[in-house]
Amino acid sequence: MDIVYTDDHALHAPALELHRGAFVPAHEGTHRLDKLLAGLSRAGLTNFITPEPCDMSAIARVHTADYLHFLQTAWSRWQAAGYSGDVLPMSYPHRPRRAEPPIDIDGAAGYFCSSSDTVITQTSWHGLKAVADCAVAAADSVSASGGAAFTLTRPPGHHAGADYMSGYCLLNYAAIAAQRLRDKGAGKVAILDVDFHHGNGTQDIFYARDDVFFTSIHGEPDHHFPYFWGHEDEVGEGAGKGFTANYPLPAGTPYPVWREALEHALTRIQDFGADALVVSLGVDTYEQDPISTFKLTTPDYPDYGAKIGTLNLPTVFIMEGGYGVPEIGDNTAGVLTGFMGG
Repeated sequence: MDIVYTDDHALHAPALELHRGAFVPAHEGTHRLDKLLAGLSRAGLTNFITPEPCDMSAIARVHTADYLHFLQTAWSRWQAAGYSGDVLPMSYPHRPRRAEPPIDIDGAAGYFCSSSDTVITQTSWHGLKAVADCAVAAADSVSASGGAAFTLTRPPGHHAGADYMSGYCLLNYAAIAAQRLRDKGAGKVAILDVDFHHGNGTQDIFYARDDVFFTSIHGEPDHHFPYFWGHEDEVGEGAGKGFTANYPLPAGTPYPVWREALEHALTRIQDFGADALVVSLGVDTYEQDPISTFKLTTPDYPDYGAKIGTLNLPTVFIMEGGYGVPEIGDNTAGVLTGFMGG
């Protein structure tokens, strides 16, 4: 399996985040990739590929022009306004919001954001673009080979919508990969989100479409971020009605219960008739992860990787969450080795 990776992910490296009323060291940082790389190495997953820069049009297929302009200019505008530190929104619009973002950068930052744990640093855009290159390269590789690729992305992406950042996520790499697979000839693409947190941005992007099926297994939204998405009755709208499936599960969910939800999701993907698959691979379902409440253990990850492999589809894995524990590397490698058959 190709591992698509760039050291430039480190260009997005917020030092602090606002968490439960206090500024704390960022849960989502470059240290996560050190643990992931170590786990992949122990599993012998070392076929690393460095991507070529992709054209911005591949990203613009998913994100709006106004939002991409904001991401590219936010830091310089923040500095020009005399603000210090990272770009951290302080004002958020109550929905429905105005059709146009405010001119002032503080207002614009809030307009394009839905959670205060997501910030922009001086070099964020360059890192985000480099990671988007990885997602596009992985989709292109899978389109050409019919095989599988893993994109070692950070920050995660599945909370980012077409025109907003949220939950550490600024570009939606799973959505970029799915759209790229469509543009390269896949008639139907399925997205399977197995992160502990609902992939609200991905769902939002494809909610009214019938060519991309989205399904997510996650913590109950009444109790877990992102809170406002991920209920069972969210099934799509318009042409997309019936092409979204959510499996919210309670705190303390053990693997046998989680696995049953996965099996339902995989059946829905088979019934959809997908030509290709994108997996939003979050391993924050692990029992010791600091910001989730599921009870999966390390031996569970190869098992569910093997179940995903039974779909026998060209597959792009996109790294999402997994925080604060060294096991995220072994758990991620477990999914990939299980998918590959051992």
